[in-house]
Amino acid sequence: MVKDYYGTLGVDKDASPEQIKRAYRKLARELHPDVNPEDGAQERFREVTTAYEVLSDPKKRQVVDLGGDPLSNGGGGAGGGPGGGDPFAGFGGLGDIMDAFFGGGAGGGGRGPRSRVQHGSDALLRMELTLEDCAAGVNRDITVDTATVCETCDGGGSRAGSAPSTCDTCHGRGEIQSVQKSFLGQVMTSRPCPVCNGFGEVITDPCQQCSGDGRVRSRRTITVKIPAGVGDGMRVRLAGEGEVGPGGGPPGDLFVEVEEQPHERFTRDGADLHCTVEVPMTAAALGTTITLDTLDGSEEIPVEPGTQPGHEHVLSGQGLPKLRSNGRIQGHGDLHVHLDVVVPTKLDDQQSELLRQLATARGEEQPEPTVTPNGNGHGNGFFSRFRSFGHR
Repeated sequence: MVKDYYGTLGVDKDASPEQIKRAYRKLARELHPDVNPEDGAQERFREVTTAYEVLSDPKKRQVVDLGGDPLSNGGGGAGGGPGGGDPFAGFGGLGDIMDAFFGGGAGGGGRGPRSRVQHGSDALLRMELTLEDCAAGVNRDITVDTATVCETCDGGGSRAGSAPSTCDTCHGRGEIQSVQKSFLGQVMTSRPCPVCNGFGEVITDPCQQCSGDGRVRSRRTITVKIPAGVGDGMRVRLAGEGEVGPGGGPPGDLFVEVEEQPHERFTRDGADLHCTVEVPMTAAALGTTITLDTLDGSEEIPVEPGTQPGHEHVLSGQGLPKLRSNGRIQGHGDLHVHLDVVVPTKLDDQQSELLRQLATARGEEQPEPTVTPNGNGHGNGFFSRFRSFGHR
């Protein structure tokens, strides 16, 4: 079924380009995702934008007026898709085949002028966030410098009271044709008009504000909502906040890329957090309780008597939110606390004597080393695990 682009914008089939532009701007302001959070508004915004792109292009609008759809597979026209009475329909028509060989329309069947109204490009902005910001999510005001619609000419590019004139070189066709001799005989080829750049019209009295481009550079402040659980390299998309296209065309999107800053205590592995806590040898042997400042507050970490180097204590749910592709949070990661038992390197005489007495009491004056296989030829103690963790 052919789409009703006129009905999507709410205009008549004989509407002027200015009427089509005004209808699009009115609907775009009402349906923009940042203004209208209702379900279906974003999809309707895309439909309105697509309709405007089609009807603002004279060539595509002509296809619509002939009963076709310029965005369908067959390229539009009565009969619609492949097999609709045109033996070349599946290949885009005979003109496209000749273009592939000769670089332009054959036999004078050119493509016509292209629309001055173009879709805008996307913009990218990077934002530095701390681990705490990534965990909780933030709303932050940012200043962007992008192309916006020229308010003086409303995107038309001409000075008030004037309008573009038909190009004298191509007479409004947007292309010029030439005849070349080849082994097949004389072949007519087409190329964009160098005077009007393929638009078919020339702005003879351009707007002084935008110099005929229909847009100007503008600095503005917008609020970005960063969801909880984002990580380094993730991007947040703001629909319609990018660059406005030439001729006042629909804007692209703005993408905000997260740059997560290193944390002084925690290392991140997805939604999980890791940290290393040093415990004195005596505390590891006798047992104790240590207090750890987490992202959510203070937690008591029990150190059982006889704790060995590399022991890992897991605080379930104390990691970061797990952000899914649909933007929703599904659970939290864990906080892994790695205990590093610190052996003293400097002892005074009294401390040395006390350790000797302990060694004598335990029969460890001349300890026999115990070697056990680990099955893979690599150490699996604390330090090997710590090195592995440090390279995550």
